[in-house]
Amino acid sequence: MELSLNTRKVVFLLAALLCLMPFMSPPLALLMGLILAQLMKHPYLHLNQKATNLLLKVSVVGLGFGMNVFSAMKAGGEGFLFTVASILGVLMLGFILGKVFKIERKTSFLISSGTAICGGSAIAALSPVMNAGEKEISVSLGIVFILNSVALFLFPAIGHLLGLSQSQFGMWCAIAIHDTSSVVGAASKYGEQALQIATTVKLARALWIIPVALGTAFLFNSNQRKVQLPYFIGLFILAMLANTFLPFVKLIAPYMVMIAKSGLTLTLFLIGSGLSFKVIRVVGVKPFLQGLILWIAISGASLWAIMSFV
Repeated sequence: MELSLNTRKVVFLLAALLCLMPFMSPPLALLMGLILAQLMKHPYLHLNQKATNLLLKVSVVGLGFGMNVFSAMKAGGEGFLFTVASILGVLMLGFILGKVFKIERKTSFLISSGTAICGGSAIAALSPVMNAGEKEISVSLGIVFILNSVALFLFPAIGHLLGLSQSQFGMWCAIAIHDTSSVVGAASKYGEQALQIATTVKLARALWIIPVALGTAFLFNSNQRKVQLPYFIGLFILAMLANTFLPFVKLIAPYMVMIAKSGLTLTLFLIGSGLSFKVIRVVGVKPFLQGLILWIAISGASLWAIMSFV
């Protein structure tokens, strides 16, 4: 028997409140969202994506209050070469796989860009530039979110198995996991240093949306030249600067970081709650194979490079 709308709203809101409890971890919140998505219809599905995007940005800015700008600059500098090489490599491999599997051009490019840069944020930024349709966007986002969910559980286990250091794991997360939410979720489970490195490198990576979007406009002969700038990255930098140079900010910084981590846990619950079997079925086999191969390639190659050189 299908639950009434009011009952579904009550269950959903109670589950969301549970995500704010101190004992709730990001992987557990994601798992709870995934289970809920299969058991009942999402009562707020029309608001889910907007809420997720806003909550993620606010939470990332909050994490900036727990970081030192000099440590962040060092981490960003160390990750620069890995970032450039991985973005170019993924885009090239994605182009080849798109041709081999005969995947629709825009869908293939969105999957490749989401894997190369920053998951759903890259797809959302590039879609209007290339005039992508709703189905192309839905398929690309579905693949990214499915693989993100797997990564959140898988990466910390692999990191501990291989004995990766905090620095190595943070760098690996930032390069190989698509979305910022799952990067932060996995890194926070591994350790505080891993979280700082992963967040900084991932946000520096997100800035590559701008040159890639400009190139996309020319590649798809689009008249749309306006690129949505990831403004929250600027706020994240301001939060780091405040925490580094303003003594009074350090008094409230631990509370800001605690709230931000709770916000990210709730974000992952919302992402999971939007991944029903209906969404998964829309993806299709060939696009999913492209996304999976790209993800395995970037995960394996970056892990080898980081273990060898970091």
